[in-house]
Amino acid sequence: MKLTPLDIRKQEFKRVMRGYDPVEVDTFMDMMANEFEELLRSSKEMRDRAIELEVQLRDYRQIEKTLQQTLLQAQETTGKTYESARKEAELIARQAEQTASKIVDRAHADLARVKAEIFDLNTRRESLIAQLRVILSAELDLLKSLEAGASRTLAVPPSAGTGMDHIDLDAIARTLNHDGTP
Repeated sequence: MKLTPLDIRKQEFKRVMRGYDPVEVDTFMDMMANEFEELLRSSKEMRDRAIELEVQLRDYRQIEKTLQQTLLQAQETTGKTYESARKEAELIARQAEQTASKIVDRAHADLARVKAEIFDLNTRRESLIAQLRVILSAELDLLKSLEAGASRTLAVPPSAGTGMDHIDLDAIARTLNHDGTP
């Protein structure tokens, strides 16, 4: 049976002849009831505080659990982001290498083409120089013969030695200018 401060205050004892002093017993019972009342109030406050602390502890544990889950997710996300960035960097590097390789290949092809063009232009220049030498030599020979035999009548046409009836020096000059060779 649980005692309450009211039970203590209302408790009555039988009176006997040589018993305790009733005033002293009543005073002690009141003190005990007051003390018991204070203990009950303190006990209730402690229980309330314990419940409050348990609720806070449960909340803190939930927060801790949430923080741990968030931390794990952040670590996973960081790992995934790092891996994704690494793969992207590798892809960019491969693409850059491929692009560089294509540029180098194109440059080699352009170099070969330019070398071939230079060779072709040099060959054409040499051919034109040789043709001009032949023409100029023939014309020089003609000029010498004209100077030597100015008094005699020309029996040989002016384009002798060239294989042509007429030499068009302007056409030769235009050909040289269009081909880009000297």
